[in-house]
Amino acid sequence: MTKKFYKMTLAERHEYLLQNSNLKAEDLETWLPSSGLSFETADHMIENAVGLFSLPLGIAQNFIVNGKPVLVPMVVEEPSVVAAVSYMAKLAQPGGFKAWMHSQEMIGQVQLLDLADLNAARSLIESHEPELLEQVRALNPGLTRHGGGVRELEVRRIEQSPIGSFLVVHLILDAADAMGANMVNTAVESLAPLLAELTGARAHLRILSNLSDRRLATAEVSLSLEKLAFEGFGGEQVRDGVIEAWAFAEADPYRAATHNKGIMNGVDAVLLATGNDWRAVEAGAHAYAARGDHYSSLSTWTAGEDGSLKGSLTLPLAIGIVGGATRVHPAAKTNLKLMGVEHASDLGEIIASVGLAQNLAALRALATEGIQKGHMTLHARQVALAAGAADEQVEALARELTAVGKITLSEATRILNQWNGSDHGNNPQS
Repeated sequence: MTKKFYKMTLAERHEYLLQNSNLKAEDLETWLPSSGLSFETADHMIENAVGLFSLPLGIAQNFIVNGKPVLVPMVVEEPSVVAAVSYMAKLAQPGGFKAWMHSQEMIGQVQLLDLADLNAARSLIESHEPELLEQVRALNPGLTRHGGGVRELEVRRIEQSPIGSFLVVHLILDAADAMGANMVNTAVESLAPLLAELTGARAHLRILSNLSDRRLATAEVSLSLEKLAFEGFGGEQVRDGVIEAWAFAEADPYRAATHNKGIMNGVDAVLLATGNDWRAVEAGAHAYAARGDHYSSLSTWTAGEDGSLKGSLTLPLAIGIVGGATRVHPAAKTNLKLMGVEHASDLGEIIASVGLAQNLAALRALATEGIQKGHMTLHARQVALAAGAADEQVEALARELTAVGKITLSEATRILNQWNGSDHGNNPQS
């Protein structure tokens, strides 16, 4: 019987990946401190660099997205995240997750101030939209490469701001396989003087919006009652408990903040692994969750006609697979290669699926045995490390902490001192 991935040694995991992915031995080396991101590269990536800061990289198992198996790299320091999404993905088999990107359009904003007649200026801009778009294209010929480029203008009137009313012009731009921030900012900086000349306005801010609600990703999943049942909890009980837990987040922003944070545990881990701007995605996701009359859940959970549990997740995903850290960081390049993504939309579909799996894992635990049971078992390893356990002691100490039900630093230190001060059989090294 094949050993489970989490029970393999590091060498065995690497060998498994060599046999079950398109990675080569030189790709795996980019994950190691000695061969990954160099200080020289880091020094070019940011200013005032003084060193490197490492986080664990794990591989989520069992994902099938749009019929295609995929190994998902995740960079995260929190225990239980990788295990949780892997198990939920296993429950979702054989169908897995259905996912899609709605479009790749980003929004750039130009703020127009000092207008005597906002309505007249708005009409003027709308009537000259084709010429304005053509001028932006001419000033930035690279925008149309890879199928991207400017698409349209939107004019919004902002009322009752602290400085009064003004206009904002949105430039809609298809970023194709790039995240698009530099592309959008370049485009709106070209557009701003054109708008000022046309309307007589003072063009003030020109910057992209991270509320990229025209670049949405959606993932869906369906689980049978048979798959949901476990350890004395019936399938209907689990299904209804998940729906009731989701309803809490849908109605209450205090709960929704934690609910959506759980989703982002999975989303951010893949963003970090691929060198994407997780801060931009976080900002967009939470702003999107607040688009209604109150901050609410990014996901939806319902009962299907066949009694199954059906879930969906929609969130803005401004991500790319070209440019930026995705093409500079050696490990980020390897992680994209591992997933076999050819377009940014492929990556978005995987990320949304991981977010939905993470959400299900949290809701299932909360609605049944409680969030701490599985989490604290894995957290025990971190407590063991913090107490100063040697590598060969960590697993034994974690098991001991879990067995006594006191996963605390003081208890770990007490046990470790007892072991290290004993010449008898209590020491796991003896």
